[in-house]
Amino acid sequence: KLNYQIKNDVIKVQINSFGAELNSLQKIDEDIEYIWQGDSKYWARHSPILFPIVGRLKEDGYFYKNQKYSMSQHGFARDYEFEMIEKKDDFVEFRLISDEKSLEKYPFLFELNISYKLENSKLIISYKVKNCGNEKIYFSIGAHPAFNWPLQENEKKEDYFLEFENITNTKRYFLNDKGLVYKNSDLNLVNSKLNLNEELFLDDALVFNDTNIKNVTFKNKENKNFIKVEFENFPYLGIWSKPSGAPFLCIEPWFGVADWENCTSKIEEKRGILALEKEEIFSCFYSIEV
Repeated sequence: KLNYQIKNDVIKVQINSFGAELNSLQKIDEDIEYIWQGDSKYWARHSPILFPIVGRLKEDGYFYKNQKYSMSQHGFARDYEFEMIEKKDDFVEFRLISDEKSLEKYPFLFELNISYKLENSKLIISYKVKNCGNEKIYFSIGAHPAFNWPLQENEKKEDYFLEFENITNTKRYFLNDKGLVYKNSDLNLVNSKLNLNEELFLDDALVFNDTNIKNVTFKNKENKNFIKVEFENFPYLGIWSKPSGAPFLCIEPWFGVADWENCTSKIEEKRGILALEKEEIFSCFYSIEV
């Protein structure tokens, strides 16, 4: 497990080779840490990659060619050591290749590349999935960055809000106690804003499936600090914290989503699933600006 630092004149970032996980983002000229530092009392991770599924599967499993496979929430990539394949001052790229261990849970040959690149005050995170086998592969991929909430000790959580761009109403999808989607309801956003408080997360994450949502900005009404997460083409978004007073907020762009409670569990019928033909490549990116 090695930590790699990349930086430019404005920000510096740390990524660990284990899970290719972002674990620090700071501006060079201030001492605010934007990324949640992980505390097992609440949640020990920082920004795990979700692959090859997002969210939970019904009964923690799925079927492919009439065979059942077990997989825990969010897949396994976050718990694998990645190989660092390229490094510059402001750029680093990691790779994970399927192996015997992964094939037991997920019978597809793949290559997954994750890269981090800095542009001014923005970190651009890119994902690339390649089908390395002869058969079609099915997968989901998603991001799970956790930010400190509040960002500074003297602040109140209730002074924070999320600002959406030109979104006044959308639908929120709800997860049941097994982490499966079971209903939705309309959510009205006054002035495109969602005020934050711990009660918001009593029913687990807020899940959106709205392609009009292309970015969200985490702001405090008392000061100028902000975190803007942009994810133009991602069809799903999760917003999550633990209602137990956990001092973090996750803003999670996803290609994929938890199973619906009445799903068939066949991977090729899974909602939000992506497919790649032999040698085909899928790529996407999102960015975090501070």
